[in-house]
Amino acid sequence: MKKIIIILFTILIVNNQLQAQGCVAIRGVGGMCMLGSMQADTTKWQLSINNRYFNSYKHFVGTDEQKQRVELGTQVINHAYTADISITKKIDSRWSISFNLPINNNTRSSLYEHGGKERHTTSSFGIGDVRLTVYRMLLKPTHTRKGNVQLGFGLKLPTGDYKYQDYFYTATAGVKNYGSVDQSIQLGDGGTGLTTELNAYYNLSHKVSFYGTFYYLTNPRETNGVSTARGGTASATAIAYGSEVMSVPDQMLIRFGANFNFNKFSASLGFRDECIPSKDLVGGSNGFRRPGYVISAEPGLTYKAKNTTFFANVPVALIRDRTQSVPDKIRTEITGVYAKGDAAFADYAVNIGVSFKF
Repeated sequence: MKKIIIILFTILIVNNQLQAQGCVAIRGVGGMCMLGSMQADTTKWQLSINNRYFNSYKHFVGTDEQKQRVELGTQVINHAYTADISITKKIDSRWSISFNLPINNNTRSSLYEHGGKERHTTSSFGIGDVRLTVYRMLLKPTHTRKGNVQLGFGLKLPTGDYKYQDYFYTATAGVKNYGSVDQSIQLGDGGTGLTTELNAYYNLSHKVSFYGTFYYLTNPRETNGVSTARGGTASATAIAYGSEVMSVPDQMLIRFGANFNFNKFSASLGFRDECIPSKDLVGGSNGFRRPGYVISAEPGLTYKAKNTTFFANVPVALIRDRTQSVPDKIRTEITGVYAKGDAAFADYAVNIGVSFKF
C-alpha cells in the first residue's frame, strides 16, 4: 500500500496543476493532492518541481475548429512555460500544509494585435499567483488500507503581475503602443481567491489503484481594472458589452483515472476536465474572459528511486469548447445576433518533473 500511495501522489502532483492549453486563461495555481504525504513514515517535507509547456494555435468557436485561421496564417500562437514549485510540510498522519509558487514565461504572436499587417510578439515573465493550502485526511491512514478521501482548503493570493505590459505595433509604420498584454499570458488574475479540493483514491490490488480529484477556485472579484485595449483606447462597443477591462474568473478541474504499478515504475491513464466557467459562484461575472473547457486523455509515467521520484505526463485534448461569455450575451441582446468569441487551444501539454522527500 505504501508504494501505491507514493506513486499515486507523484502522478497527482503533475496532473493537478491547472493551466489550460491555450487562450482560455486557467492559471497555473498548482492544485496539489497531498495523499502521498500521509503515509506512515518519518518524512516531514516534500519538494516538487514540475515543468509544463504547451503551444496553442488552433482556434475554436464553441466546439467548431476554425481551420481557416491556420490556412490563412491569421492564427494566434501562444507558447507557455511554467515551472511550478511546491513544498509540503506533513504535520501528522492526517494534516499537512502546502505552499505553491509558479514561475511563468510566455510569448504570444499575432497579426490582429499589431495592426493586422505583420506578425509580432508580446511576452511576459515572472512569478504567478501563489497558493497556501491546508489538507486533512478524512479517514485515519493507519485504519484504512484500501483507500481514503482528502479535503483541502486554500488561499490564492494575487502575487502575479496581472497588468504586465509590452509594446504593440500599430497600422502606422514605426508607431507602437505600450499596453497590457493579452489575458492569456498575464502572470496573474488580480484576485484573492479561495480554493476547495476533494481528492480520493482506492486500491483495487497491489498493482492497480484508482484516483479522483475535484478542484474549484472561487474568485469573488469581478474585474481587475486592466484595459483590454492594448495601449489604445477602448471602443464604444467594448464599453457597451462590458469587455473593456479584464475579468477575474473562477476555475474548475475534475480528474479521474487508474494507476498501474510495475515495481519502481508506474503508468497511469485518466481523463481531466479543466474549465473557466462563464459565471462565477460569488460576485459578478462581467469583464473580458474566454470561458470554456478542455477534456483531455491523460497518460503518465512515474519512476521512483529511494526518496526521489521522476514523472512525465502528456494530457492530450479530446474536446475543446469556447463557451459564451457574459459580454457575448450582452452583445447578443443588444444586436439581436448570437455572438460567441473564439479561443486558441493546444493539442497537448508536456509535463516533466521531480519530487524529493526529506
